[in-house]
Amino acid sequence: MKHFLNTQDLSRAELEALLVRAAEFKASPAGDQLKGRAIALVFFNASLRTRTSFELGAWQLGGHAVVLQPGKDAWPIEFEFGNVMDGDAEEHIAEVARVLSRYVDMIGVRAFPRFVDWSVDREDRVLRGFAQYATVPVINLETITHPCQELAHALALRERFGNDLRGRKYVLTWTYHPKALNTAVANSALTIATRLGMDVTLLCPTPDYVLDERYMGWARDNVAESGGSLQVSHDIDAAYSGADVVYAKSWGALPFFGNWEAEKPIRDQYRHFIVDEAKMALTNNGVFSHCLPLRRNVKATDAVMDSPACIAIEEAENRLHVQKAVMAALADR
Repeated sequence: MKHFLNTQDLSRAELEALLVRAAEFKASPAGDQLKGRAIALVFFNASLRTRTSFELGAWQLGGHAVVLQPGKDAWPIEFEFGNVMDGDAEEHIAEVARVLSRYVDMIGVRAFPRFVDWSVDREDRVLRGFAQYATVPVINLETITHPCQELAHALALRERFGNDLRGRKYVLTWTYHPKALNTAVANSALTIATRLGMDVTLLCPTPDYVLDERYMGWARDNVAESGGSLQVSHDIDAAYSGADVVYAKSWGALPFFGNWEAEKPIRDQYRHFIVDEAKMALTNNGVFSHCLPLRRNVKATDAVMDSPACIAIEEAENRLHVQKAVMAALADR
């Protein structure tokens, strides 16, 4: 494992090893796998869970984390070649990544889309720029996918259902949000659920909310390899019926990417996609989760969030353990 950019890049054996190691770290948190080592955490966007869990994880393994926020406490960075750098950017990724590589042993990058042109954002240029020029491992802290969240989610499901998740009905449901959000967590949830052989239903209001074909293609490939199934549904009752897992996330419709004012009236029609007690009653005593942060009584009701079926807090805790597993694995390379 040279970098940790997407779980789809990992073999099934590598994926399994990370989940096993994360469970071991959860049982016994302290270690020395990063003793004498450092990680640079480069945040282009705000964070609560990611920053806290990575800083603490590095410390618990004997390492040190340096947090950088380009444009705030670090220079703005240019990622294109051929541009005359007479704007805000003070230095180029070709220098930034190589210089950081002389200082630290790995680099984490968090950079959300700009929400203007999906054909540009889907290239993941910030993450790919670091991976191209860094001479140390690069970790995706969330860009257009969120592989650390995937692992935390998978660990939480294994803790509830056992290690073999094949045949479990998994519903990835769109939920309303007043803003159009990143598809990263949805892309990743679809990827990991199909990778683990679950029977996956992508529930969304209309075909416009189906995820990018790259991730739908990954999901189809995963189903062919791991078993399980994949379907897209716009029928709430049918999707929830008999579900073992309900995973909620809000995202914007890709055909309206960068034209969110036109999308908003459509999105506003589907507030009833909220996860509530009536929908969860249709499930097979299913569990509910979300990556957090979650707007209560917009995405899910208080009753759902506070029920024993909700494993969102366990999933959030697991971010610490799975990220330690990732850092330890990269330190071993």
